[in-house]
Amino acid sequence: MNAVRMLHDAPWLTSGAAATVLALLNGNGEEARVIGGAVRNALMRLPPGDLDIATTALPEEVVRRARAAGIKCVPTGLEHGTVTLVVDGQPFEVTTLREDVETFGRKAKVAFGRDWQRDAQRRDFTINGLSVSSDGVVHDHVDGLIDIEHRRVRFIGDPDRRIAEDYLRILRFFRIHAAYGKGAPDREGWLACIRGRGGLAGLSAERVRMEMLKLLVADGALTAVQAMIDGGLLLQVFGGVTYAGTLAAMIAAEARLSRAPDPMLRLAALGVAVTEDARRLAQRLRLTNAEAKALDSMGHRWWRLKGMDDSTARRRLYRLGEARYRDRMMLAWARAGQGADDAMWKTLVTLPDRWKAPAFPLKAADFMARGVAKGPGLGRVIALAEDAWLAQDFPLEIDVLTVIADQTVARFARDHTL
Repeated sequence: MNAVRMLHDAPWLTSGAAATVLALLNGNGEEARVIGGAVRNALMRLPPGDLDIATTALPEEVVRRARAAGIKCVPTGLEHGTVTLVVDGQPFEVTTLREDVETFGRKAKVAFGRDWQRDAQRRDFTINGLSVSSDGVVHDHVDGLIDIEHRRVRFIGDPDRRIAEDYLRILRFFRIHAAYGKGAPDREGWLACIRGRGGLAGLSAERVRMEMLKLLVADGALTAVQAMIDGGLLLQVFGGVTYAGTLAAMIAAEARLSRAPDPMLRLAALGVAVTEDARRLAQRLRLTNAEAKALDSMGHRWWRLKGMDDSTARRRLYRLGEARYRDRMMLAWARAGQGADDAMWKTLVTLPDRWKAPAFPLKAADFMARGVAKGPGLGRVIALAEDAWLAQDFPLEIDVLTVIADQTVARFARDHTL
């Protein structure tokens, strides 16, 4: 089986860095093709992304040709047949055709081969098993072309075997479907993922994080997430309750604001009701420090934000800063549920677009001039004065600031020795 189709709208095949690499590796008994995602994307009229190349040439021959042509060559994975060539600053992973000898996850033993069909059959999904040669001919050994036509994500061969080779393929199945599929996920693949879900426990948190964050920003995220929930897969990943309805509301809120999908906002909507949820997810997904702090902030008393007047909203914005304010407000909006006053929430979320918080105008010197000595007491006085300034809605007039400073010092003096 080798269905073929011509790829016409792919200028990177005939000019530029990728064409240079293909020309280098073709000829003298060897063949090279672009494989995988770039071919899939080109057929779906999407940007190609990374251009990965497969070749019949052994790694040593790839290195020899690159050095002879003066092309930078990095032996990134020689034992697996992978060499990275850098042309015009663009890296290309070049991998020799392979055949599985023994499969056990990411440490599968492979042998180099020259059979394009056998190389395609060891890959994960049919739409990723396509290759295109420099003449624009798309080679299909796994029925990937028809699955692209129907926007269907299917495992190549036996789904249970593909999953057992690498349990990360469970998450990739849903992530690829969210990005490129249409309708419900392929049932045979979905059932295989359910059967293999116990293998998710052995995956590194970093790999799970990468797949989940990519999945959450895909166009079909909601459908994929619901399928994972229905199959008991998301509980295995998150270790807690998930909220598909809140995720749907978050996606709708982003659309109402014309905002690009935000993985942390969507993760919070899906899995965070209280700060304990945020901390659990940060640990299970090994989030970065910045991601963990953002998630924790979103989960902190978001329920207090509904129905705030303008003055209260400005104080929240001042205390939280723009990024934290927007994120927490977005989660509160999503969690408001059906029937939420979208116009009210949009007004609150977009407050930073209309109003910028001024800096607190009183300084330490203002209080030291009134007899407050350096030390912990000075910091307490400044904090009290800031609270009073916020309560009066950010006044900047000198006479008002003078009264705030005088009254704060007097109040502090009644209870403390200056």
